[in-house]
Amino acid sequence: MITEISPIKLLLKLSLLEFRKNFLTLRMGVLLPILILFILGSSWGFSDENANLPAEVNANNPFEVLFLTSLFILFSSTLGIVLVGFDGISKKRISGLLAIEFCQPISKRILGLSQLFGLWLTVTIPTIILSLFAVVLIFKQMNMWPSLAELILFIFATSMLLFWYSSIQLLVSCLARDMGSAVTLGVGTWLLFTMIWLLVTALLATVFGVDVTNTSNEKFISFSSKVDLFSPNGLYQLLLESQLENLSRKLPAWMLVLATISWSLIPSTFFVWIFTKLRA
Repeated sequence: MITEISPIKLLLKLSLLEFRKNFLTLRMGVLLPILILFILGSSWGFSDENANLPAEVNANNPFEVLFLTSLFILFSSTLGIVLVGFDGISKKRISGLLAIEFCQPISKRILGLSQLFGLWLTVTIPTIILSLFAVVLIFKQMNMWPSLAELILFIFATSMLLFWYSSIQLLVSCLARDMGSAVTLGVGTWLLFTMIWLLVTALLATVFGVDVTNTSNEKFISFSSKVDLFSPNGLYQLLLESQLENLSRKLPAWMLVLATISWSLIPSTFFVWIFTKLRA
């Protein structure tokens, strides 16, 4: 009986079911080659000693290569979350499947969390596996391994990034009334943090009197790093930059910890709250 299963075991079982359902779709069939090309291709290319990189780009050790690879993860894996999850709730509501799920003797909170963890696992598992393969490719090229602390930080930050995006995408899917608005809200939030955030930073800097004509001055660098705390992409980069010696954008550890906790709790809690209030 479902009612005899403990909440944690039930959550785990439903999350794995959601993961399998998402993974065995045409969307993942399209996404996986993109992840392979972006993650493995970038790590192999950046770690090649004959690679022609801009003078300001450093790839002298394995973690610096992983940091450069993270730029491609920011594009491919987060886009994967959008592709898989933008209609995760809205589609079920339109098709009537959500009404059937709500009729089951299962807490709406557990159902919402299983949707979240299922979506998160769908993209996170292949991303982390490919990242570990990327580390092997870097070793083949450079004959060096990243330290254990660097590898743990990279895996943790990447997993958190995808969790934040999963929460955001399911939240906007709850707010969408039809498939068109689900696509618009899902892609729009991804574009905001991936491509438009620099413009947002420049506009805010102008409002607060920070010179934006020279983005290399210390005042703008300090301002932009604080603004990036309010972006999942920016926070992801700040977490990784904390292990790099040649960057001046380092923030106090308490700021990074507070931002990480906030991004992990606020969007996911808000999503679950909205989900429990839905009327199928």
